[in-house]
Amino acid sequence: MFTGIIQAVANIKSIVDKNGIRTFEIEFPFGFCDRLEIGASVSVDGVCLTVTELLSSTRVKFDVMLQSLNITTLSQYSENAQVNVERAAKDGAEIGGHPLSGHVDFFANVMDISHIEDNYRIRISVSKKWLRYIFPKGYIAVNGASLTISDVDKKEGCFDVWLIPETRRMTVFESKVVGDALNIEIERGTQVVVDTVRATLEENLGELLPMLEALLEKQGVDVSALASTKLGIDNKRK
Repeated sequence: MFTGIIQAVANIKSIVDKNGIRTFEIEFPFGFCDRLEIGASVSVDGVCLTVTELLSSTRVKFDVMLQSLNITTLSQYSENAQVNVERAAKDGAEIGGHPLSGHVDFFANVMDISHIEDNYRIRISVSKKWLRYIFPKGYIAVNGASLTISDVDKKEGCFDVWLIPETRRMTVFESKVVGDALNIEIERGTQVVVDTVRATLEENLGELLPMLEALLEKQGVDVSALASTKLGIDNKRK
């Protein structure tokens, strides 16, 4: 498990593909690898990777399977790319962000970036399939960082996150540009509630559910908003 609080930025020093496995050699800041062991987990841009070899006090090797490459940005990186990293949380660790599994659900693209004095906003485009789990004031993990969703636009298919100066200093986000891909892990509690509500509606309404969805859409509301009373957040469209 991870906390979503990025601990450092690391550099990918080597990438080797062999027999469907991509092997990364990553250089970490001094001290990050203290007491790190083979088999330990490290979040690399939000993807939980297992240490396969300790090459030095700062350099570590990881193997990545084809499935992870298909649904994350790890298939797009080149040597010298920078990535957000976090060690696995220890028992009793303070959760400064929200609990993360390191199992990325999908990757999405930067749609727009706004920089107003010390305020930095990233707008991220998302498919309808995943927007049902994304609510204003809810949590989401972007490249392994636990962030609060500020706004959601269901019609445009996007959501916004705002970054404070400390987050920008400790992460790779400020180097991102429009069109860049980001790893997304949705908040599991939200997913469970939304899926439960939808399953209940489908079971009880059957063929009437599409009619309800169409009616709610005219009112500017997504069916998933029916879960908002449990989540304590607002899901109305702009």
